[in-house]
Amino acid sequence: MSDTKQRLLDGAIAAIREHGIAGVSARTIAAAAGVNQALVFYHYGTVDDLLTAACQAGTAERVAHWSTRLAEVRSLRELLDVGRALHEQEQELGNVSFLAQMLAGAQSDERLAAPTGAALQLWVDEIESVLRRLLAGSPFAEIADVAGLARAVSAAFIGLELYGGVDRDGMERAMSALDQLAVLIEIVDDLGPIARRALQGKITRATRRS
Repeated sequence: MSDTKQRLLDGAIAAIREHGIAGVSARTIAAAAGVNQALVFYHYGTVDDLLTAACQAGTAERVAHWSTRLAEVRSLRELLDVGRALHEQEQELGNVSFLAQMLAGAQSDERLAAPTGAALQLWVDEIESVLRRLLAGSPFAEIADVAGLARAVSAAFIGLELYGGVDRDGMERAMSALDQLAVLIEIVDDLGPIARRALQGKITRATRRS
């Protein structure tokens, strides 16, 4: 990739962090990249195409950055600890805000919807692989929608970025609630075989009724 194209990708991310999706333009991107705004259209065709390229490239880079640490996770509580660290670091870097802004823009611009969803799917796939590994052998593994749970976790971290802006204490309580859920699952996994079978039977019956 040429230096100019990379500068434009970085400039698009910086412009959204500073101006939000509503305030981003070829001019603001070019200013952040330190290039002539005509180069936006020369290299990427449209502002939307540049934004989606920046979203996909930026997200892929951050997923790769965290993949090794996620692969080392050995429990749900450890996964949440890594999740907290991930959220704090990505929030500080402005990456969670960037993805949240892209998702906001996708609500009214269908050209952003599919590419932004594909970028978010990179996080979903990474988290899903960790959850499947951690839940293997658990009573929850047979009845849980792990793919759906991975999407819920990914969506929660984006939502917590927005929620934390108006209620920091509430965001912390939400994170603590996730910690409690992880503890509950670990307690269930530590039950003896008879208790686990009984619990699994109740979960299965409740799931069928619902």
